[in-house]
Amino acid sequence: MQMEPKVNILLVDDKLENLLALEAILEKLGENLVRATSGEEALRCLLNQDYAVILLDVQMPGMDGFETATLIRNRGRSRHTPIIFLTAFSSSDQMLFKGYALGAVDYLLKPLDPNILTSKVTVFVELFKKTEAVKQQAAQLVAVNAELRQSEERLRSLSTCSPVGIFEIDTEGGCRYTNPRYQTICGLKAAESLEMRWLESVHPEDRERAVTSWSDYICEGRNYSEEFRFQTAQGIVRWVQVRSSPMLSGQGELLGYVGTLEDITERKQAEEVRAQVIREQTARQEAEAANRMKDEFLAVLSHELRTPLTSMLGWSKILRSKKLDDKATSRALEAIERNAMSQMQLIEDILDVSRIIRGQLRLNVSAVNLITVMEAALEAVRPLAEAKDIKLNTVLDTSVGSVYGDPARLQQVVWNLLTNAIKFTPKGGRVEVRLSVYFGSSISDFGFSTRRCANAQSNDFGLGSDGENLEFSNTDEGSNPKFKIQNSKSQYAQIQVIDTGIGISSEFLPKVFERFRQADSTTTRSHNGLGLGLAIVRHLVELHKGTIFAQSPGTGEGATFTVRLPLLQDNRANRGNREATGEISSPVASVPLAGLRVLVVDDQADTRNFLSFMFEEYGAIATAVASVDEALAVIEQAKADVLISDIGMSEQDGYTLIRKLRSLEPEKGGRIPAIALTAYTREEDRLKALKAGFQQHLSKPIDPTKLIAMVVNVLKLPLEVPVS
Repeated sequence: MQMEPKVNILLVDDKLENLLALEAILEKLGENLVRATSGEEALRCLLNQDYAVILLDVQMPGMDGFETATLIRNRGRSRHTPIIFLTAFSSSDQMLFKGYALGAVDYLLKPLDPNILTSKVTVFVELFKKTEAVKQQAAQLVAVNAELRQSEERLRSLSTCSPVGIFEIDTEGGCRYTNPRYQTICGLKAAESLEMRWLESVHPEDRERAVTSWSDYICEGRNYSEEFRFQTAQGIVRWVQVRSSPMLSGQGELLGYVGTLEDITERKQAEEVRAQVIREQTARQEAEAANRMKDEFLAVLSHELRTPLTSMLGWSKILRSKKLDDKATSRALEAIERNAMSQMQLIEDILDVSRIIRGQLRLNVSAVNLITVMEAALEAVRPLAEAKDIKLNTVLDTSVGSVYGDPARLQQVVWNLLTNAIKFTPKGGRVEVRLSVYFGSSISDFGFSTRRCANAQSNDFGLGSDGENLEFSNTDEGSNPKFKIQNSKSQYAQIQVIDTGIGISSEFLPKVFERFRQADSTTTRSHNGLGLGLAIVRHLVELHKGTIFAQSPGTGEGATFTVRLPLLQDNRANRGNREATGEISSPVASVPLAGLRVLVVDDQADTRNFLSFMFEEYGAIATAVASVDEALAVIEQAKADVLISDIGMSEQDGYTLIRKLRSLEPEKGGRIPAIALTAYTREEDRLKALKAGFQQHLSKPIDPTKLIAMVVNVLKLPLEVPVS
């Protein structure tokens, strides 16, 4: 068996030790390694021999690597010889571009990785061998073609042995010739292949595309190349590349069409494997980026939670250890309350994000007057603005009607945007809040997709495409039964918060609404926060079928956040009539609790004392106990009007208490309204409490105003005893 000739590899370096190192690395390839210690010597080597690849050092005395490469490329015989530049000095973009501009196929930095170098050289060696083989095959094919012109029989012999299917079609579409490989690919016998077109062997799902493309090819007369799935009568499916060209006479007359069918199934499978690898690499990169964001977020979270704790614990110890005057005591209590509220807001943001991720963020929707919402948010942030001497300007159009949404969540949106603007605006700056009517063409025109609230069910703003007003039905109890939302030719309430702050860079602007994203997450950042607020705002706005976007000329130029919400159709012209008829109701006013008997159950003494004090301040008669047994004993002696119970208690929890209570006769307290208090804030925890027999569920930390309003609400609701 004749041995395969060795391939030449040219090694060019002015240092002998580098040449020896290259030879040591490439010796195992078993090819002919040719040394050259200068550019001139390399050019002499190229005069008489062809090389599979040239490894060319960039930094050489006299003629450097780039000059040598230029001369190599100017010579016809070596113009296409692959060149790999080697350098130990620079891998800058400029050097890289220069190397590639001179026709380099790669640019490697010393010290070289032997495995990488070997693999790259191997590729070009194999390519050279295959190219030489192709050249030899081409030469042989020329000889064969010379013979084929003399004998049609020899043509048929070559066609019969061809690894690709060959067919010939006349100008009428009839098949005049097919070779055995064609018949195998199409799953046809020789006679059948002349009666049926190759299109009939195309997979049914690809056939329509194949027929269309082939018809276009026949009409246009161009070269044809398409890939389809073929399916044989035996059910074998393979990928096939179909090529065809018009067959012309010496005078240019169309004689028919000649084409080939090539089985490319293995290639397709290899492409799919490669695509899968790319997808996995992309997924891995995304996961790594997510992990980095998570780590940064956890570090920021630890800092943000510890910071208020430091102040709270410090002031608490001072209050316990020293006798302070009224002014100092008030200052200490204000600091503790302020930091507790800050910590509570952080926790609420985290819980909101958790609900968003799980699709369980609920909206308690009704007709909402945005003027009221915005004024409440402005009042809440005014102390923050005054502390920084920031001027709050308002331009509120009172003619803007109502939107359909959750007033608390909409206030959260405005509050978040305002606090963000104040946070990033320097002292003496200005924040402007605007409310106006926006005449838009369509919600979708704003560039954001709308989402449906997780608990919406039929509460969907049905928006059509032809400009009509679609009816919106609300099936929740206690809410207005029907509203109409304006569509593509309607109006939207537009809220804008404009500041003169530090602005947003163009790089960060597209990411400003992403969770955990912060323009500066370093330990030296000047602004606190978790990077959750704007992500929550965007989700809340989208739950209200609205859109939000940010604009900023750049760093130091301020920023503008714009929210657009669909207006209720009839609230501008008929608002007064609807208020007069009671169709729009105002929030329920607080009702005094004078004489109300409240039973508080909590195993934490501080919480019991706080709740008792709070209810007594509102005029109620509060009884506080620490266990389930004590609570049942109190109820047996004196029936309470309402029960306030913690869920997580030692020995017996709140679920045990409510089950025992609901098992009693009504006259013995079995139907006492009950409110569950708990630090467990998941949606499933709320549903579990309601299913157990509580009428309401309130998460800790407790807002006294919310709890009092909830007590008033519970006392007005009809009581339903759960079916066991």
